[in-house]
Amino acid sequence: MKHLLHSVFLLCFFFGISQTQKAPKDFVLDANPFYGSILLHNPDISHLITDHPTGVILGISRKTYGHKEWEADFGYPDTGYTLVYHNTNNPTLGELYGVYGHYNFYLFKRYLQLRVAQGLAYNTNPYDKDDNFRNNAYGSHILSSTLLMLNYHKENLFAGFGLNAGLSLIHYSNANFKAPNTSTNTFALNVGLTYYLDKDASYEYLAPESKGKIMEPIRYNLVLRGGANESDVINMGRYGFAIVSAYADKRLGKRSAIQLGTDIFFSNFLKELIRYQSISFPELDVAPDTDYKRVGVFLGHELFVNKLSVIAQLGYYVYYPFDFEGKVYNRIGLKRYFGDKVFGAVTLKSHGAKAEAIEFGIGVRL
Repeated sequence: MKHLLHSVFLLCFFFGISQTQKAPKDFVLDANPFYGSILLHNPDISHLITDHPTGVILGISRKTYGHKEWEADFGYPDTGYTLVYHNTNNPTLGELYGVYGHYNFYLFKRYLQLRVAQGLAYNTNPYDKDDNFRNNAYGSHILSSTLLMLNYHKENLFAGFGLNAGLSLIHYSNANFKAPNTSTNTFALNVGLTYYLDKDASYEYLAPESKGKIMEPIRYNLVLRGGANESDVINMGRYGFAIVSAYADKRLGKRSAIQLGTDIFFSNFLKELIRYQSISFPELDVAPDTDYKRVGVFLGHELFVNKLSVIAQLGYYVYYPFDFEGKVYNRIGLKRYFGDKVFGAVTLKSHGAKAEAIEFGIGVRL
C-alpha cells in the first residue's frame, strides 16, 4: 500500500481539473465514523500499536450519468472530495487530518460502493530526535495518504437520507521524503449516513455510444522525472534525483494499453549512502567509488480515464552496482494529458511495500 501529491495544488490539478462541469449537478454528502486497528505490517512499529484509532470520514460526491463517454464505460462512478479526521489514540503518533480526491465505483446494482481516494494528510506529532524519538512511523508533518472504502450503500431511503456501512483501509507515508518513514495502515469498520442534496430530482443514465474499437500503432514515450528523497538513515539529508524513461506502448482497446521500456536512475541519495556505508560499516565491503546509477527494464499497463490515466509498472534492474532494496521495483501513479501528446505525471516508485520516492514527471507520447 505504499502506494502523491505533495501539494494541495497538484492534487486539485490532477484530479479536480478532470471533472465535468456539465449539468446535472447532482451531489451526495456522506459522513462515516470509524473504529479500527493499526496493522502490524512492520515489526519496527509494534511499540506504536497501543490502542484502537477512531475518527470520521466526510465526503462530497458528484454523480455522473454518461454525459462524457468514460462515465458509462466505468459504470457511472461518482467523483468528489474526502476529508478525514484520524485520531490514533496514541500520543506518540498524534492525530491526522487528510484531504483527498476520490472516485466512487459501483457493483451489484449500485448497492456496493468502492471509494478510491488519494491525497495529503497532516500529522500533528512527527518524529523529533529530542521530543518524539519513538515515532519512527512518520518523519514529517505532511504525508501522502491512500484511502480505500468498501461500503454497502443505499441512497435516499427517507427524506434524502441514506445508509453507508463497510470497511476502510487508510495508509499514511511520506515516501521517503524525510526519514524515518515506516508508515502505518489502519483497517477500520465504518457506519454512516448519506444525504442526497437533490432528493426530489430524477435523472436518466445515458447509454454509451458505440464508437468501435480504437486502433492505434505502437506509440513511443519519453519521460523526464525528478524529485527529492532521503535514505533510511535519519538526518542524512534529502538529495535530488532524476530519472529518464523511454518506453513503447500498444493500445489494447478504448481504455487499456501495455508498455515495455527502460529507466535510467540518477539517485543522489545513494551516492551519500554508499559513502556512509563505506566509512561506517567496513564489514559490508562497500567501495567508496561504487556507481550510484541504476538501469532498469519494465513492463507496464495504462488505464485511460478521460484526460487522466492510471499507470502501473513492474521493473527489474539490469545494471545494479549497489545493493539497495533488491532488484525488483514497481511504480504506480497518475498521468494527465494535455492534448494528444504531452502529459504530466505523479508516480510512486517503490520496492514491494518499501517506498523510495515520489516522482514528478513530464513526458511526450509520439
